[in-house]
Amino acid sequence: MSFRLTATLAVAVFFFGGCASLDAPQSAALREAPPATLPAKIELASTPFFAQEIQQCGPAALATVLVAGGVSGVSPESLGDEVFVPARGGSLQVEMLGAARRHGRFAVRLPARLDALLGEVAAGRPVVILQNLSLPIAPRWHYAVVIGYDLARAELLLRSGTTERQVMSMAVFERTWARSERWAFVALAPGELPKAFDATELSAAAVAFERVAKPADAARSYEAVVRALPDDLTAAIGLGNARYAAGDVLAATSAFEAATRRFDSAPAWINLAQTRLELGERDGARDAARRAVERAERAEPQWLDAARQAERAAR
Repeated sequence: MSFRLTATLAVAVFFFGGCASLDAPQSAALREAPPATLPAKIELASTPFFAQEIQQCGPAALATVLVAGGVSGVSPESLGDEVFVPARGGSLQVEMLGAARRHGRFAVRLPARLDALLGEVAAGRPVVILQNLSLPIAPRWHYAVVIGYDLARAELLLRSGTTERQVMSMAVFERTWARSERWAFVALAPGELPKAFDATELSAAAVAFERVAKPADAARSYEAVVRALPDDLTAAIGLGNARYAAGDVLAATSAFEAATRRFDSAPAWINLAQTRLELGERDGARDAARRAVERAERAEPQWLDAARQAERAAR
C-alpha cells in the first residue's frame, strides 16, 4: 500500500492520463454537464491529515474519516492492528469497513459513480477511496481520502500519502480509481445515510453494523434504512431485533408488527409472538404464532419448526 512510485511508473500514470478522456467517461460527463445539485467547488479544509508511512495508507485514511466524523481516541497507529494485514502488505477493504463499524460508524460502500462520490463531499463528508497508482499488471494499491473538488477545473482534492492537499485531475483519478472497481465508502453517524446508495449495499451495511455496534446505534441506522428501503424485509426485521437487543421490547413489537403487515413473513410473525408474550399479551402472541405456522406451511417451510415452537410457548 505504499504511496511511492518509481519514476518510470509515475511517468506511466500521467502519460496515460493525457488520453484519459478515452477511458474516463464519468469525468467527461461531469465536465460537459455538471449536475445542478452539486456546488461548483468544495473543499473540506478542516479534515485532519495523517502523513502515511509506507504500507500504512489504510490506517491513515481510516483515521482521517473517523476523526473527521467525531470519533475520539483513534490514530493510524491505534488502527494499524485492526486493518493492516502484514501478509498482504496492506489493508483489505473488508477490514477497513469492519474497523469503521467497530468504532461506531455506519460504513457504507458508495455506488461506483463519480457523482455519488462528489455528492458526499458536497454534504461535508470526506470519502475513503482505493486506487491503483501503477499499471494493472503491477498494481500499487493505495487508500486516500477525497476532501474536495472543483468542477470548472475538473480536479479533485485528496489527503494522500505525505501530501496534505493533493490536486489530481478527475480524469486521472477516474483511471486509477476504476482499477479498484471504483471502490469508495463513507463512515457515517448512526441514523445517517449516504446521499446516493445501492439498495443491496445499504441493507448489507446495516446487517454488518448490527453485528458490532451498540444495539441503540444499530436501531438508529435500521430506522433510517427502513425509511429509505420500505420494501426490504431484512431491514424491517433487523430494526425489531436491534430494538429488542437495546431492551425496548415495546418498540421492537411495533417494528415486528409493521414487518408482518408489509411482508407476511414467518420470522416476523415468530418474533412478534415472542415480544407480545414478553409484554403479557398472550392472546396476541397466540395469534402471531398461529399466523407464523400458517405462513411457514404455505411458503416458508424452513421456519416451520421455529413457528411451532413459538405456538407451543404461547399456549
